Amino acid sequence: MENLNNIIFIDRYPKIDLHGYDRESARVATLQFIKENKKLKNEVFVIVHGIGMGIVKNAVHETLRRNKIVKEFKTYYYNDGCTVVLIDLN
Repeated sequence: MENLNNIIFIDRYPKIDLHGYDRESARVATLQFIKENKKLKNEVFVIVHGIGMGIVKNAVHETLRRNKIVKEFKTYYYNDGCTVVLIDLN
């Protein structure tokens, strides 16, 4: 199991870029990306939401908070526009 505090290089993980999405589209895309990564057995992945006014970031974090298979998520230490996610594969 990965520890999100130890992740430095995020380029090796699958990612989705939500720049230009609205709140609802970002929510739907996040849910779909979680499902796809569970099927592909990717325990860790990255969501790029950008910084902006925080609307998309807040929608993504709320979606992650409510999802039962998401074990942990954190805003990436080196870039506030990315969130690193850890899911339960069981």
